[in-house]
Amino acid sequence: MAKVAFIGLGVMGFPMAGHLKTKGGHDVTVYNRTPAKAAAWAEKFSGHAAPTPAEAAAGADFVFVCVGNDEDLRSVTLDENGALHGMKPGSVLIDNTTASAEVARELYAAAKEKGVDFIDAPVSGGQAGAENGILTVMCGGDEAVFERARPVIDAYARMVGLMGPAGSGQLTKMVNQICIAGLVQGLAEALHFGKRAGLNIEKVVEVISKGAAGSWQMENRHKTMNAGKYDFGFAVDWMRKDLGIVLTEARRNGAKLPVTAIVDQFYGDVQSMGGNRWDTSSLLARLEK
Repeated sequence: MAKVAFIGLGVMGFPMAGHLKTKGGHDVTVYNRTPAKAAAWAEKFSGHAAPTPAEAAAGADFVFVCVGNDEDLRSVTLDENGALHGMKPGSVLIDNTTASAEVARELYAAAKEKGVDFIDAPVSGGQAGAENGILTVMCGGDEAVFERARPVIDAYARMVGLMGPAGSGQLTKMVNQICIAGLVQGLAEALHFGKRAGLNIEKVVEVISKGAAGSWQMENRHKTMNAGKYDFGFAVDWMRKDLGIVLTEARRNGAKLPVTAIVDQFYGDVQSMGGNRWDTSSLLARLEK
């Protein structure tokens, strides 16, 4: 059993911290900007809540963070009451936020200055994956540190991999989001076309999902998409944040992402339709408006 802190109890962090307590058997202290949510977590999981990130991190062997973006991440780690100011030498800061590779490298350096280790560890699998403890975790950092952290991360994951040095986890998450953007747009266009052609969508998917066109998105989203229901996963606002990170990195490294760029614009159209909190499969709604 390790002493663990978890900072950020959103739709992902709340259940992830719970798995560290229940499945991992760790002594967990949490922090959230809304104290009531931290208190609710502590009551539900018989854990502890702290008033600041630094106090949550004090004495912890592993400190997890899962917040909204780069600036949120800097705030809860580097500010006066940030986690790094409470962490002990030799402990590990593990960041599950989907953020930039730049901030991951920045935190790696800041942690090293304090004698602390750092792993960037963004996740894929959405709210359902977090609740069921079956997330995919893409890590960047030093191999020896990763090997220490992996058994703890396993509490909320079904796949954990070290992708390279600091920032590599975030870069891998960008690859993941590029794949998803293209797949969802392709699926939306296919369902739209099939409906316009007068086909029975269920019969069509039953057949083509067993061939080369099959994908997780098709298996898990085609029914809700066909029914015009878009409250079953990762929100459009979050996807646009992620694609913004992707496109910024692409401008830096010279990658050409024409499909990703246009799908990002399509998600902007969905937002203008009031679909900010719809899930990413709502690209179909844009075609059918």
